[in-house]
Amino acid sequence: MDRINTAFLFDLDGTLIDSVYQHVLAWQEALDHEGIELSVWRIHRKIGMSGGLFANMLLRETGLAISPELLERLRRRHGEAFRGLAGRVRPLPGAQELLSHLTAAGIPWAIATSGRIETARDGLEALGVDRDTVPVVTRDQVKYAKPDPDLFLAAAERLKVPIESAIVVGDSVWDILAARRARALSIGLLSGGYGQDELERAGAFRVYEDPAGLLEHLDEVGGRR
Repeated sequence: MDRINTAFLFDLDGTLIDSVYQHVLAWQEALDHEGIELSVWRIHRKIGMSGGLFANMLLRETGLAISPELLERLRRRHGEAFRGLAGRVRPLPGAQELLSHLTAAGIPWAIATSGRIETARDGLEALGVDRDTVPVVTRDQVKYAKPDPDLFLAAAERLKVPIESAIVVGDSVWDILAARRARALSIGLLSGGYGQDELERAGAFRVYEDPAGLLEHLDEVGGRR
């Protein structure tokens, strides 16, 4: 029987680059500009989910009616604020080494992010990712974002691998839930601010501190040719 090779599908923010809290502050600025008060910790819990779910969360937690026009203004203001903070974004420890190792070993990998390309571009450049050779799927390219599975399904399709042989690597419960819905295994990283118990309850079969921790244990999760 032919051996099934593992492929890795990576989230971006909080998984490969240290950008979660910049996104939180950017969303806070966007919300403040519209006169919407929301605690920072509540914003953090929603980073990585789709814009539609984010709007539903605002409705539940503020009682405001969120129109498509308001949501678009928030998205645009968030993007502007995040780009102002992008100079502070750095690759997480071990991220570049992990991606280089996978490439050298001939192990397929791709990036699937809920961010749109205008907010993802700087992080991809910081990682040294060449979008001409590495599949990168952004929110602009799919109908639904996490926790729907579309991003990861599209990334597996771009790699031409069955989703069942892929491992999703993410830092939030939204990544892990999307992986389960896509029928992929998942690994959680603590580098986005979620706890180990939360990630495991969502379905992660292994949890590491950051990309460096995953690289150290890569052979334990099938990361070999």
